[in-house]
Amino acid sequence: MKPTFRKIPFAAASVAVCLALSAGPGGAVNSDSTTPASQPGYSEAKAAADAGRYPAALKILATVVKAEPRNADALNLMGYSNRKMKRYEEAARYYEAALKANPKHLGALEYQGELFIETGDFVKAKTNRDRLAALCGTCEELADLQAALAAAGQS
Repeated sequence: MKPTFRKIPFAAASVAVCLALSAGPGGAVNSDSTTPASQPGYSEAKAAADAGRYPAALKILATVVKAEPRNADALNLMGYSNRKMKRYEEAARYYEAALKANPKHLGALEYQGELFIETGDFVKAKTNRDRLAALCGTCEELADLQAALAAAGQS
């Protein structure tokens, strides 16, 4: 019979693998954002928004936010859906709420920056760009906001 202490390294390795797999793509747990998989209705709302069905997404998200008022992912998607419907004041309100819940929410910083571009506030859009650069260096959200600024002639 082998000593039981040899099982400890294997158990530790198993736990590490499980944690890495549960983190999702990229292998790191994002402690700055609620994991969408834990949000009932969020995936359905995201699919609706991705399909351009913004009113349907907002209806679903209202339920998510009612259950989780500080859910930065849901608040951000509410801002996005409103912005796509050209409801800029509502979009601004939801982006601000998302960033109040999580000041480091990369998606909210990007989308709020895009709202600033759409409403002509390039100074604030560039401030968001700079915040993203400080937070993530070279992430997709930063690249997307830089591209939107460049498309508006504001690189």
